[in-house]
Amino acid sequence: MPNDNIDVEKCDFLCVHKDTVREVLDSMPDDEKLYDLAELFKVFGDSTRIKILYALFEKELCVCDISNLLGISQTAVSHQLKILKTNNLVKSRRNGKIVFYSLDDDHVYSIIGCGMEHINEL
Repeated sequence: MPNDNIDVEKCDFLCVHKDTVREVLDSMPDDEKLYDLAELFKVFGDSTRIKILYALFEKELCVCDISNLLGISQTAVSHQLKILKTNNLVKSRRNGKIVFYSLDDDHVYSIIGCGMEHINEL
């Protein structure tokens, strides 16, 4: 791992800042919401899905286009698109016999854009 030698700073003695802890607890979503957030981030944990999301970040594409771009089967692309669609990260529209996929909304564009911005700073 690239950050194995990073020292984590910690308090020299135990001191709980009760007001701060209470403030955070008051704004903390319930466990179910945090579980849902963790599940959403798990979807981003697959490099094939990230490649699909990034391709769709650039342009609306059909399964054939994505398959050609990534060099994987249309079946594999369809499987990943189903996961992405189930998690409301992509949407589809039909144009005759062709189904085109795009990112679902501005939130997904922001997540991909911010993620790329973050890793480009490293």
